[in-house]
Amino acid sequence: MAPSAMTRGNQWTTSLADAQPVSYWLDDPGKPRPEPALTGSDTCDLLVVGGGYSGLWTALIAKERDPGRDVVLVEGREVGWAASGRNGGFCAASLTHGLSNGLTRWLDEIRKLEELGARNLDEIEAAVARYSIDCDFERTGEIDVATEPHQAAELRDWHQELEREGLAEGVELLDTEAVREQVASPTFLAGLYDRRGVAMLHPAKLAWGLKRACLRLGVRVYENTPALDLKPSGAGMAVRTPYGAIGARRVALGTNIFPNLVRRVRSYTVPVYDYALMTEPLSDDQLASIGWKNRQGLGDSANQFHYFRLSADNRILWGGYDAIYPYGGRVRAEHDDRPETYAKLAGHFFTCFPQLEGVRFSHAWGGAIDTCSRFSAFFGTAHQGKVAYAAGYTGLGVGATRFGADVMLDLLAGERTERTELEMVRKKPLPFPPEPFAWTGIALTKWSLARADTHGGRRNLWLKTMDRLGLGFDS
Repeated sequence: MAPSAMTRGNQWTTSLADAQPVSYWLDDPGKPRPEPALTGSDTCDLLVVGGGYSGLWTALIAKERDPGRDVVLVEGREVGWAASGRNGGFCAASLTHGLSNGLTRWLDEIRKLEELGARNLDEIEAAVARYSIDCDFERTGEIDVATEPHQAAELRDWHQELEREGLAEGVELLDTEAVREQVASPTFLAGLYDRRGVAMLHPAKLAWGLKRACLRLGVRVYENTPALDLKPSGAGMAVRTPYGAIGARRVALGTNIFPNLVRRVRSYTVPVYDYALMTEPLSDDQLASIGWKNRQGLGDSANQFHYFRLSADNRILWGGYDAIYPYGGRVRAEHDDRPETYAKLAGHFFTCFPQLEGVRFSHAWGGAIDTCSRFSAFFGTAHQGKVAYAAGYTGLGVGATRFGADVMLDLLAGERTERTELEMVRKKPLPFPPEPFAWTGIALTKWSLARADTHGGRRNLWLKTMDRLGLGFDS
């Protein structure tokens, strides 16, 4: 290694010296105390399992639809402690993990899906205001940036396709000068600016605010109460917990990557670990050096991509790139911390923003994403319609989980709605194969995507085969 490269490497690792291995969002002195665990027996009309966004939205909307409904929510640890408190805080309107994925899979209903997604984001913004949820909600939009010439060409082609399909409203193509005027990085060559389709927020504060709203409407919340098993009981269902049990007429499962209480659903998701860094607050001069006056979320256009945004106190969150699948697909706390990825991310950060040399990172953390083979949520019922589930949000669940909550409640009510009629809701993705085939396939896909990034975006035979099978993924 040349001396200059060695010096830069030391600078990057030095920037991590004070980084705490916990989510910045969860490391908050204002974090609410957990509700007591369930001891003994309880009964309810609707039991919601899981205290992340999926479960919280389900409990809240259930009470909004029917204030007289008796709703209980159980969470195995504390509300928002997992993916809901560790993500980047990008709240997207898209229900399909981006418009490209949606067009590929559901061309005939993409306009309806886009309409429902836009409405869903508006309803999230309205709920944040209605319940006075202080979660730093900002409707800033997002820019997809190109950092390689082939990515700039792909953004131009994609914008032209959106115009042909009549889906380009609110989406602006930025050339090199225009994108750097928005955010000053020497690596940015072009951008695609979605001005209305994404909001930024503090993800843990959203979860905590939803919990307070649920309690205010009369939902009984039990934390540190894992659901151990699910069985029919009379006309309803029963869930056993460590210190008791709950009987319910209906059950909604919002456990996402954690083992589903309906065993046949488990093969549809695998955990993929994602990692992020958070800087110390930027000074006024540091912030001025990169512009970023409009505070948009950003993501680059590589297959192995980074996502980055400003927090309310002007820190930069920088995450993504590495996506780690542990052999066997088990969710374990030991996977939440990965120094080799933090070092890699720090190097990429200073390549993107060399003018921020000397900035240090205060937090570094990871967590599991519930990934499915079509990269957007799937839904279903079990036990003769008494149980509903939603899972597989694949990293874009901050907004889409609210839509999933509506779907689960529709399914439990046995109602035909514009949501339940969607092909996206009626059909499921392909399940993942058992080991060692799952690990081998995921590893080969990751290698192929990385190779495409360094070969002008050209997809090899493996990726082309995955595309033909409906398993292709390029973002």
